Amino acid sequence: MAAAALAMIFANSPIAESYTHFLNLVIGPELTPKLGPMTVHLWINDGLMAIFFLLVGLEIKREFVDGHLSTWADRTLPMVAAAAGMIVPAVIYLAVAGGDLTLQRGWAIPAATDIAFAIGVLALLGSRAPASLKLFLTTVAIVDDMGAVAIIALFYTAELNMTALIAAGGIWVAMMLLNRFRVNALWPYLILAALLWYATLLSGVHATIAGVMAAFTIPFRRTLAAPDAEDSALHRLEHGLVKPVAFLIVPIFGFANAGVSLAGISFAALAAPLPLGIAMGLFLGKQLGIFTSVWLSVKLGIAARPAHASWLQVYGVALLCGIGFTMSLFIGGLAFTGPDQADDVKIGVLMGSLLSAILGYLVLRFAAPQKIISESTI
Repeated sequence: MAAAALAMIFANSPIAESYTHFLNLVIGPELTPKLGPMTVHLWINDGLMAIFFLLVGLEIKREFVDGHLSTWADRTLPMVAAAAGMIVPAVIYLAVAGGDLTLQRGWAIPAATDIAFAIGVLALLGSRAPASLKLFLTTVAIVDDMGAVAIIALFYTAELNMTALIAAGGIWVAMMLLNRFRVNALWPYLILAALLWYATLLSGVHATIAGVMAAFTIPFRRTLAAPDAEDSALHRLEHGLVKPVAFLIVPIFGFANAGVSLAGISFAALAAPLPLGIAMGLFLGKQLGIFTSVWLSVKLGIAARPAHASWLQVYGVALLCGIGFTMSLFIGGLAFTGPDQADDVKIGVLMGSLLSAILGYLVLRFAAPQKIISESTI
């Protein structure tokens, strides 16, 4: 949050030109003609964010194999909620901005939830939010991340270089064979993951997908009684990445992507189709999609409401899912590369995320907890 605020300050200060110049500074060789010279901004979005997606992939694998999504009973409500929380924002975005064919490409921008920001706001509430809500928000966001990864791979892939794509597939198979032969040392996987990243970059598929694909090959041993077992390669890598990603990579990404000049911004500019569609998709679409799907799932007997949580508290969490910051900015950067549209994306994401964070916090702050009836009372 501080890094994003600093980016806004820099972009609206006398050093705004230096801020932009720094992000466009060319560093290193040209890796692919498609991207051209590698700038600081490209290294952050295509390089550092691949490590972010590696961590996302590790979390997804752990949750599905040995976590809160390991059974279909556990998966039902988060998967239904996440699906609705991606479809409804996209529909609202297209209803607002879809009349302009050039803007339809941005339909997926409001479909993603920023798990770090949403959990951060929920953590500010302490004991006012029952543990079941924190678990629900985490699992919905993880399933949401899976959907975002699939969207990036399927809808934001440029013209494919089949030779590079085949090479990437061969490297991934080699990593799977290491897993199959129970190679538990991390260094062979990390070397091949770097090669996989480069081959994916050349292929035309966005390079961050390599992070998720690499994560799925990391060996993992179910340890129900000892989730931090040292002999699990996945646990070692995940714990090794958590702090660098949380305290370095995500803030750097926020600093590089949240800076937008507010000079000349008017109400008419805020109400333009692109920023308004994104903001409404995040703020209205997420809460409508997630809360309605949870309510219907409970009423139809498909799943149970999060334990010890009132419906108002569930609604508050649905609001927090409208914080789309990191993932929405990332998808927005893939959808629109022009400077004017890029600024509109940032404004829309910031508006929708800020409204969702503030209202979600207020609803949960003042929502009365559900009364727990004990057996003695009955």
